[in-house]
Amino acid sequence: MNNQIKGVIFDWAGTTVDYGCFAPVNVFIEVFRKRGVHITLEEAREPMGLLKIDHIRAICQMDRVSKEWEGLHGEEPSEADVRSLYEDFEPMMFRVLENYAEPIPHVLEAVEAIRNKGIKIGSTTGYTKEMVEVVAREAKKKGYAPDSVVASTEVSSGRPLPWMCYANAMNLGVYPMQQMIKVGDTTSDMAEGLNAGMLTVGVVKGSSTLGLTKEQVDVMEDAELNARIGKAKRVLFEAGAHYVIKDMSELPGLIDEINQTEESEVAHV
Repeated sequence: MNNQIKGVIFDWAGTTVDYGCFAPVNVFIEVFRKRGVHITLEEAREPMGLLKIDHIRAICQMDRVSKEWEGLHGEEPSEADVRSLYEDFEPMMFRVLENYAEPIPHVLEAVEAIRNKGIKIGSTTGYTKEMVEVVAREAKKKGYAPDSVVASTEVSSGRPLPWMCYANAMNLGVYPMQQMIKVGDTTSDMAEGLNAGMLTVGVVKGSSTLGLTKEQVDVMEDAELNARIGKAKRVLFEAGAHYVIKDMSELPGLIDEINQTEESEVAHV
């Protein structure tokens, strides 16, 4: 079977736009703060990539957060609390989303190079359909517009289940799934790609896993930055990534390498 790559499915925040994935992180911290509960950046980021109400539910289930909530409110956070938090989260997200649609460095060039290879571009997200419509509209103004956009709320379940990837495959007309690559910045992205039977690629710079602003990356000492990049790579590999790239500039070359490997394997059959 010829498994030449015919489609790439990107994540949105932290992968193609919103360097460092700060839009949802800041809002998660704020909605818990309003209830008197302090969550750290690391806690806010840990479930990144999930449907946002599932993300809030995962934070509430963290042992430290649950205990702090219980100390303040007399009981562990309930499902009603999760939904109340989400009711605050959603309008706060809509107020800031359009400010977090700037393509991450190298994304526009990589997408152009990939399209020049005849490869189609899809996308999945932990945002709702209405949220990603805002992000996609603003990103398009800045030059990034995938051929297919599928949100968690458009399928029966979001990540780590594979349904968004399957919906993209249908939209793009690409099959089998081995001819597609999932590219993302979080462990849930890696799980989504693996569960869909796809080659899965993690990207580090700009990612939620690295968790740094572009300005922090630009001024950080090389030794510290390389150590942090190495740690982020390990996290993504341990989550099952087949490949991990430092930034999006490496993706077109990686696709060429994958295609050349497939050609070599077919030639030896």
